[in-house]
Amino acid sequence: MKPLSGITVVALEHAIAAPFCSRQLADQGARVIKVERPGNGDFARGYDSRVRGLSSHFTWTNRSKESLTLDLKHEKATGIMDRLLSTADVLVQNLAPGAAARMGLSFEALHEKYPKLIVCDISGYGDSGPYRDKKAYDLLIQSEAGFLSITGSPDAPAKAGCSIADIAAGMYAYSNILTALIQRGKTGVGRYIDVSMLESMTEWMGYPMYYAFGGATPPPRAGASHATIYPYGPFATGDGKTVMLGLQNEREWVVFCDKVLQQPALAKDERFATNAQRSAARPALQQIIEAAFATLTAEQVITRLEEAQIANAQVNSMADVWAHPQLAARQRWTEVSTPVGPVPALLPPGAPDEAHVRMDAIPAVGQHTTAILRELGLSTADIEQLKADKAI
Repeated sequence: MKPLSGITVVALEHAIAAPFCSRQLADQGARVIKVERPGNGDFARGYDSRVRGLSSHFTWTNRSKESLTLDLKHEKATGIMDRLLSTADVLVQNLAPGAAARMGLSFEALHEKYPKLIVCDISGYGDSGPYRDKKAYDLLIQSEAGFLSITGSPDAPAKAGCSIADIAAGMYAYSNILTALIQRGKTGVGRYIDVSMLESMTEWMGYPMYYAFGGATPPPRAGASHATIYPYGPFATGDGKTVMLGLQNEREWVVFCDKVLQQPALAKDERFATNAQRSAARPALQQIIEAAFATLTAEQVITRLEEAQIANAQVNSMADVWAHPQLAARQRWTEVSTPVGPVPALLPPGAPDEAHVRMDAIPAVGQHTTAILRELGLSTADIEQLKADKAI
């Protein structure tokens, strides 16, 4: 039995944040009914067609769900939503600001009718304050939260290569829903959860914010290197590849000079005596390190780093990660079904094996509409009329 077996989640969701949240709930056994627009469904289905015709974003965030197509603005949608929510435990939504409330789906409107229902709203800036109605996308939140100010090269900011603001909001929504379910088990009453992408991303910015506390100089943009520790970052090797390495203390600096660079006298060079001095002298130290690495392959450099017990990593491509030996050795890959056949999927972090999580199919648009409506008590004639009325 999965931890969330018996929990029903209704998800009015699109894009990434809410779908990523509800997928975590589905992974743990919850039944997730994804309400989509009739026709094209969640617009993330059309972001690209890289997974045998399916969208990469959609494939990632929507396994183990049931798809119900419903035009939420249609006059007949209210009755269907009432039936859905009467047996639901959680409502998750990340519609446009104010859209759910206009359709009578705010916590205030629902709580009296469904006192046990947990309502989780995910938005860019939260349901109050001057930015409440401001449109928000992942890159814009990265910018508002200061992430771009510390990420990139000295000459240009750079965004993260994946949707970290959406992911952060989705994970905080997930953890808050879990705590709300525990709380409801004690009180018998549901509660309201208001998760904003800005607050989620700002929480992740804790270190650089405290580093710049009281008007102090913030961490500089340092590319792939650490902003305040050196050497910590990418270094070129003789075969044209790049190795990442990181030193944390003075003991490791001495070992690095001796065992990796094979220049033990460098550890006594006053220019590099402390981390602060090494960080200030980055160009000179980088030249010394890469000159030592120029006669070595990346594999040889990593061998030296491993023998010296200096932290290191390869700069992997996406193809490298798919074939990563550590993930393979730990049997972290399984398959999920899709409308175009099975595709590989990573087991959720923390799951000991596939038996402990739910890894069911990615649904086609509206695949479960008829079955769900019949479950709610609608007759075949009722369903056909809803189709004729273009409500579903």
